[in-house]
Amino acid sequence: MRKIITSESVNIGHPDKTCDTIADSFLDEVLKQDPRSQMAVECAIKNDKLFVYGEATTKANIDYAKVAKQVLKEIGYENEFDVVLEISSQSPDINQAVEKQEVMANDQGMAYGYASNETAEFMPLPITIAHKLMRVYDEYRRKTNCYFADAKSQVSICYEDDKPVSVDTIVVSVSHADGLTHEQILNDIKTNVVNVVMEEYKAFDKGNIKYIINPSGKFTIWGSFGDSGCVGRKIVVDTYGGVGRVGGGCFSSKNATKVDRSAAYYARYVAKNIVAHGLADRCEIQASYAIGLAEPVSLYIETFGTNKVDVAEIQKYVQNNFSFRLQNIIDELDLLKPIYKQTACFGHFGRAEFPWEKIKD
Repeated sequence: MRKIITSESVNIGHPDKTCDTIADSFLDEVLKQDPRSQMAVECAIKNDKLFVYGEATTKANIDYAKVAKQVLKEIGYENEFDVVLEISSQSPDINQAVEKQEVMANDQGMAYGYASNETAEFMPLPITIAHKLMRVYDEYRRKTNCYFADAKSQVSICYEDDKPVSVDTIVVSVSHADGLTHEQILNDIKTNVVNVVMEEYKAFDKGNIKYIINPSGKFTIWGSFGDSGCVGRKIVVDTYGGVGRVGGGCFSSKNATKVDRSAAYYARYVAKNIVAHGLADRCEIQASYAIGLAEPVSLYIETFGTNKVDVAEIQKYVQNNFSFRLQNIIDELDLLKPIYKQTACFGHFGRAEFPWEKIKD
């Protein structure tokens, strides 16, 4: 059966991704001072205003406005921002349910993890290429004076019998200085971004790829001046590009007691290990939790019929080698370290620098 699957990625100057990056920068700053911090400080952005709000129970002392403005400067904004703060402590009702002899789940919810052997990263091919397009673009635009941080990519892959066989369409939209001709933008992005990435994926280029670059024709108003942004609005970009399912919450801004984040990382870790050890070609894991409990309420393993051994054997492998108990997730993946800012853009999965991507012996 033939089908086309499409995934997208966005660069750090996209207002939603800007907010994700700022929120995870707050998290990293407090974890440097107090690893036991309970954090869920988010933000929203529009024009030259940044609204910072949420809950923080921490011994750390940080200047939220200073951290946010530094991130905005790193992204490429040259204007000053007004920062409005509305932050309170975590509800004591929640805190007493979480902080016990061992850490308990901060909320109810379900988390998903997914892995496939179709790429070296054990990720779906469409989201893998989409993220790499944005990574290369971000490196390229920082070397120029005429391209800016707001950008999006979209990649459509043709599958036959659930295996990727060719790239069908690549869409890239990038913000740029006024005065550039459309022809120049096409040439710059095709040469310095698309061709660079596709060099790695020649096997999927059958000579008929459709390239769509800046189809709007003009993209000179970028970032918060072109659109509003908010934390957590790109959860499909953050995960598997629409191939694997997603849980009920976003990742950015949340510390490790929030299972929306930590359990999703661990589910990816286990799913990747199942595939990497040749037990299945594809695997998806769902884990669900209830506030104040240490163990998951449910655990489900789906291999889509691609398992190489009996499903019962896979279940035994998971039971003998992994524990979805929240305290174990935090300890095994070392999730109290300030590693979160770097997760906020280009996807949380398929990147070797993160502990949930390691293959366990």
